[in-house]
Amino acid sequence: MNPLVPAAVARLPWRLLFLVIGIATFGCVVLFSAAGGSLMPWAAMQAARFVIFLAMAIIISRLPVSLFKQLAIPVYALIGILLILVELIGAVGGGSQRWLNLGFMQLQPSELMKPAIILAVAWFYSKLPAGEIRKWTAIWPPLLLIGVPAGLVLIQPDLGTATTIVVGGVTVAFLAALPLRLFIGSAVAVIAAMPVAFSFLHDYQQKRVLIFMDPESDPLGAGYHISQSKIAIGSGGIFGKGFLQGTQSHLDYLPEGHTDFVFATMAEEWGMVGGIALIAAFMMLLRWGNRVALRAEDKFSRLTAAGLTMTIFFYMAVNLMMVMGLAPVVGIPLPFMSYGGSSMLTIMLCIGMIMAIDRQRKQGGRPLNW
Repeated sequence: MNPLVPAAVARLPWRLLFLVIGIATFGCVVLFSAAGGSLMPWAAMQAARFVIFLAMAIIISRLPVSLFKQLAIPVYALIGILLILVELIGAVGGGSQRWLNLGFMQLQPSELMKPAIILAVAWFYSKLPAGEIRKWTAIWPPLLLIGVPAGLVLIQPDLGTATTIVVGGVTVAFLAALPLRLFIGSAVAVIAAMPVAFSFLHDYQQKRVLIFMDPESDPLGAGYHISQSKIAIGSGGIFGKGFLQGTQSHLDYLPEGHTDFVFATMAEEWGMVGGIALIAAFMMLLRWGNRVALRAEDKFSRLTAAGLTMTIFFYMAVNLMMVMGLAPVVGIPLPFMSYGGSSMLTIMLCIGMIMAIDRQRKQGGRPLNW
């Protein structure tokens, strides 16, 4: 070890950090282009947020995993209270009541519930005796833990985030070795209930589902986002139109080109090559998360790392499917690329905790010292 380099710095997972920094930097470049070649209002703010949240993730990576386990339920309860406050005094934007105005930022508690639900469900199954896994007592507490925040988020309304919370919690339950028949039966029940559930959706949510099935039925109305996104991606070809040369985003044909549809903005200028490179970078990140989960030494760490990795995957997969017309528009951002603070905070919390699990395994399970 180089004596000039502090031990704490030398032990950082630099290959992972360079990968994350590379994706985030590319995201800032795309936002710079989306603003017409200007750092404001998106690229500079995104870069500043990333630096702050990266420092936060590194600090989290130095914490003992036992602390995450101790705080799992208190943090879950605190965020649950924040979700209730959103319903009472939350700020309204875009027809939804999702944010708490803190003055210096708009906090979206539902985003924080995504890693919190994973910690809470992982905590429950790590405490559950092995002989109880096939009993009803292994099912109803996680259902309650998942259902309450998902319901609070659903009435905001925010179907995409509620789905992410459910997927994260169910993933942990599945990996905890619950009987497979429960998941098969639940899947059949969900499919059977879809027609009834569809009738309870808001009008705009129903339109999103119908437009997903036939985008061309209303190309200038509800199907406009998907149609323009497909045009932007397709017009990029193999190598793209070139940096700052995109027309769909610069001429404002592509709505939300800096948030939900940032991949379309990128693909128009960087083409299929840029899209494949970005997806490959995400796959490397997910591969790292899966390897940490597989090598974790205790049940809580394994379930937590796997659940957090699944959360990152769900962000990426749903956003990419959405902008390509393979899934309804649900407002889930692309990690490190879409402009926004709450989603980046969530992703960096996930990465920070996975790094902590990885570091503790490498140190033989010993608590990490400052």
